[in-house]
Formats: sequence, structure tokens, C-alpha cells
Amino acid sequence: MILIALFAVCASAADIAGTWKGSVETPNGAMENTFVLKTDGAKLSGTVTMGQFGDAEISEGKVDGDDVSFAVVRNFNGNDFRLDYKGKCKDGQIVFKVSFPGGDRTFEITVKKA
Repeated sequence: MILIALFAVCASAADIAGTWKGSVETPNGAMENTFVLKTDGAKLSGTVTMGQFGDAEISEGKVDGDDVSFAVVRNFNGNDFRLDYKGKCKDGQIVFKVSFPGGDRTFEITVKKA
């Protein structure tokens, strides 16, 4: 039974690894996002590219079955800010809910494997 559970986690992690793309609507139009995700068991690493903001390393990345979570630190006008991503991989896509810690702003982005 434990072997079956381990296989299920590994199979899910393998589905999550790779390049994913999606866009977010902003007041200035759509912003393309690219996620390059790498898995090592339950650990998730990689990068997120957000339009003109460029690449950022993923930190605190985790994969638990179909659930994915990680953080990214960005810099805007000399100020660092953190984005927390929580998502679920289902039907060939990941739907992320992205939040700003300490704030009440959130948005969603749906990405598909490139």
C-alpha cells in the first residue's frame, strides 16, 4: 500500500515538472508568464518569468499529490515584494491562486504545459 502511495506522488510530480505558460490580465493588457518547474520528490524548484519583470527563482517549493506551492520574491522600483503561489494540477493545467502576504490582493492564473 505504501508503494502505491509513493508511486502516485512520483507520477504527479513528474506531471508537474516542465515548462508551463499562461497570462494574467492587467490594466495594461495581458502579461505572459512562464513557469519552469523542476521536481525532486516532494521538493519543487525552478523559475517564474513575468513579462517585463524577468526571471525569479522559486523558493519554499512543495509538491503534495496534485497540490503545488512556492514563493517568489520580486523587485519593483527598488522594493522587494513576495508572491505566494498555491495551485492544483488537474486535467493538464495548473490553476494558481497568487497572494501578497500582508495584503488582501490575490489573483488567479491558469497555466498549461508548453
